[in-house]
Amino acid sequence: MNSKAAKTPLIPYLFWILLFVIAPIALILYYSLLDLNGNFTLANYVKFFTPVYLKMTLSSFWYAFLITVFTLIFAYPTAYLLTKTKHKKLWLMLIIIPSWINLLLKTYAFIGIFGLYGPINALIEVFGFNPKQILFTDFSFVFVSVYIFIPFMIIPIFNSLDKMNPSLVFAARDLGASAWTTFRRVVFPLTIDGVKAGIQVTFIPALSLFMITRLIAGNQVITLGTAIEQQFLVSQNWGMGSTIAVFLIVFMVLTMLVTKQNSKGGRA
Repeated sequence: MNSKAAKTPLIPYLFWILLFVIAPIALILYYSLLDLNGNFTLANYVKFFTPVYLKMTLSSFWYAFLITVFTLIFAYPTAYLLTKTKHKKLWLMLIIIPSWINLLLKTYAFIGIFGLYGPINALIEVFGFNPKQILFTDFSFVFVSVYIFIPFMIIPIFNSLDKMNPSLVFAARDLGASAWTTFRRVVFPLTIDGVKAGIQVTFIPALSLFMITRLIAGNQVITLGTAIEQQFLVSQNWGMGSTIAVFLIVFMVLTMLVTKQNSKGGRA
């Protein structure tokens, strides 16, 4: 009786998982096995392993890797400095607020900033140089992506740093460890779970970016997300689009397994 009562609150959760997780994945798997005429086939999976799609997959991983690395490089020192400020919660909120703005609006804002008649090229002309084509380049794509993902990387790292027991740092410095050694042997290992969480919320969405690739990179950057959009909306080949989505889901699960978090404590 008690066991039945304990399981009752799980019913809405299980219904939610069934309706919004399992059912969509099952539909994607189903459509991935259909060709353009609705016949069952494995041709889509065979086609995925052709050089065109393998190159696209490697390109997606490369850009997701670059975005994650640059985001981490900027986010970790920012999160560390935030924990040292007097009103750290307020400063954290000020960094988070821009993430509430619609992604499309932020993307269009960067089109104006990086455009030939934007403020950056105006500044370049002041120094006597000709305007540069900043839009539709790898640089603009990575820059805008890093800007968008930075708050999501800062939050988990900030939480890990904020929970860390400061006496461990003081103990390391008292024992003669340098600032770099203290960071490498004490601070970073104790905040690695926050770094892993930040990598998950950056790398996984970066694999499937598509709107930024169109508006900022001008289709110079092709990712798995772009390919899925192309197959569904342009080619009307739902089978191939679903097959790419299946592999994207597999890559996401593998990423989560690789960056699985292990709680180490570190709090007094």
